Amino acid sequence: MENKKGIEKKKKEVIRLERESVIPILKPKLIMTLANLIEHGSDRTEFLKLCKRIEYTIRAWYLLQFEDLMQLYSLFDPVHGAKKLEQQNLSLEEIDVLEQNFLTYLFQVMDKSNFRIATDEEIDVAVSGQYLLNLPITVDESKLDRKLLSKYFTEHPLDNLPNFADKYIIFRRGIGIDHTTDYFFMEKVDMLIARIWAKLLKLTGLERLRSKLSKPRKQNQKIPTKDPKKNDDCNTEQDLDEFYVERIRIQNMEISLRNLLSKITIQEPTFDRIIVVYRRAGKKENPERGIHVKHFKNIPMADMEIVLPEKKNPGLTPMDWVKFLISAVVGLFAVFSSLQMPKGDMWVVVAILSTLIGYCAKTYFTFQQNLAVYQNLITRSMYDKQLDSGKGTLLHLCDDVIQQEVKEVIVSFFILMEQGKATRQDLDLRCEELIKEEFGESCNFDVDDAVQKLERLGIVSRDSIGRYYCVGLKRANEIIGITTEELVLKAKQGATTS
Repeated sequence: MENKKGIEKKKKEVIRLERESVIPILKPKLIMTLANLIEHGSDRTEFLKLCKRIEYTIRAWYLLQFEDLMQLYSLFDPVHGAKKLEQQNLSLEEIDVLEQNFLTYLFQVMDKSNFRIATDEEIDVAVSGQYLLNLPITVDESKLDRKLLSKYFTEHPLDNLPNFADKYIIFRRGIGIDHTTDYFFMEKVDMLIARIWAKLLKLTGLERLRSKLSKPRKQNQKIPTKDPKKNDDCNTEQDLDEFYVERIRIQNMEISLRNLLSKITIQEPTFDRIIVVYRRAGKKENPERGIHVKHFKNIPMADMEIVLPEKKNPGLTPMDWVKFLISAVVGLFAVFSSLQMPKGDMWVVVAILSTLIGYCAKTYFTFQQNLAVYQNLITRSMYDKQLDSGKGTLLHLCDDVIQQEVKEVIVSFFILMEQGKATRQDLDLRCEELIKEEFGESCNFDVDDAVQKLERLGIVSRDSIGRYYCVGLKRANEIIGITTEELVLKAKQGATTS
């Protein structure tokens, strides 16, 4: 993810993003649309039967792994996990092993669900702008455990981990767009004052001091780094899998009477899904064992701080205090100079003091308004944007894995059935083209995982030169065979008839 600011007249600000591997189409719609593309009715029936058998089989493959995941989480559920751990009478070493096993399963499910760990670079770009949240939000690190995730990443090292990975992890998936339309009067006034202030700082040479004092606002971030080898190898492929999303912010708008007095629409890209994993800090005599897993939806990138765990109460920034002090010094100096003049004009003194008091009051009330917006956003994130937490999130993830894998397998088999043999690259391209043409959606299709499962099912093979080909529909159904779910459905229908 990369930030690019245009230097054109429109001064557009766009973010470069990589396409996701998620197929953003509901499974029933996908299956019925593909089935309607098949000419013969008998083949259509066989295809629908095959889709069901593929889903039942893939679900059975993951059943044991998901049961282990849920069983392990029941021991580390922040609500009831402590009681269950007491009942097990496990040693500290055994508990450590179990919680690491849980994290291993969890990270595997995240990977299968196409969730990615948010990197420092992505977070830097995301929070580089402002949307609805205009307060600096930081995490109270003293309230977070450092041992759990540190131990996991020591045993399972990963590239490009964020610098807070020892305290909490943010997984993200999917990209969307959020629009907000309003007058934004206070924000517009703040923008005007900020631009005037920036010009004054530039003229007085205090801009360097400002940049030094504003650095601590990103104290939890470090300079992003990239893996040169990875970039060189994947350069061409990444160029094809990238797209751009525009940010429309108040800070970049053109100053005109119409813009200042009428409603405007601002726009911000969103993370479609975010999952945060962390553990609260405990005491030495009573260590905390609960693991929090929280699931959010449609979080604006610039406001993603609202999902951070154990947030500190926001206050005035160091830059705000500097503005207060400089304004006070300049105002008092002007008042003192006016009084020292032979014919000091009291109206000038009153005007200076009024301006100074007005500016300080404006800064204070802007902070109070931003604080109210922050509290409103936190409330909305709890009720509107938080999908679930704990066991509910894990159940959602497990089902999501199955849905994505089933869709990938069905699309790949359909392409081979309709268009014949294909290499891995051709199959990947054809699947993406099908999704674009029939559904108007773009994605980075995960062809490797799909063909691996098709081969495991025994309905796809490779010829002597490595091209993939599939068996016929009827033969594919015979190879998979009647599933347990079908037998149960037949038994239910028989019982209903009798």
